[in-house]
Amino acid sequence: MIREYANSAFLTAVLFLACANGAAAAQAKAIFAGGCFWCMEADFEKLPGVVDVISGFTGGTVVNPTYNGNHDGHYEAIEVTYDSTETSYPELLEHYWVNVDPFDDGGQFCDRGPSYLSAIFVLNEEQREQAEASRRAVIERFPDMKIVTPILGATVFYPIKGAESYHQDYYKKSPLRYQFYRWNCGRDQRLAEVWGSRGK
Repeated sequence: MIREYANSAFLTAVLFLACANGAAAAQAKAIFAGGCFWCMEADFEKLPGVVDVISGFTGGTVVNPTYNGNHDGHYEAIEVTYDSTETSYPELLEHYWVNVDPFDDGGQFCDRGPSYLSAIFVLNEEQREQAEASRRAVIERFPDMKIVTPILGATVFYPIKGAESYHQDYYKKSPLRYQFYRWNCGRDQRLAEVWGSRGK
């Protein structure tokens, strides 16, 4: 009886670990820059299959960049963790494009300057191939326009943290201020001009 219980407990533990490892294996990451990370975070967190979205900085050489301090050379960006059994990287790319202005080489919407530029940061060769394919599709859609959004190799992603953690999930923590900012920035108005009903 004791041996049967021990065997049963062992099998339960093995199954639990297998399920946990399977769930971890299904999780993947993607990094996108599209101007204000408040807006990008809000736009991606609503997607089915997205597990988590973190706001931060990437693409520069400054170590531990901060919002109010030195983040020269960095892009405001998001790190998306997603369940690859529920959504795919190409689907995330499709959502990315219709949430940026790919013609703007000076920032995004009302936010100007290099830290607000759009970019796709790829983590491996498969992501690069898929990102390049998605970019070609956008070029074909707008043959008379110059697509300036680059595809770059991923570097260290620095999440916003510490005293600046209020930037994480800002659209949830300060919904009225967020909506006021987003409307005044003209983000959705410009997206409608470029993509119509978000590309559909």
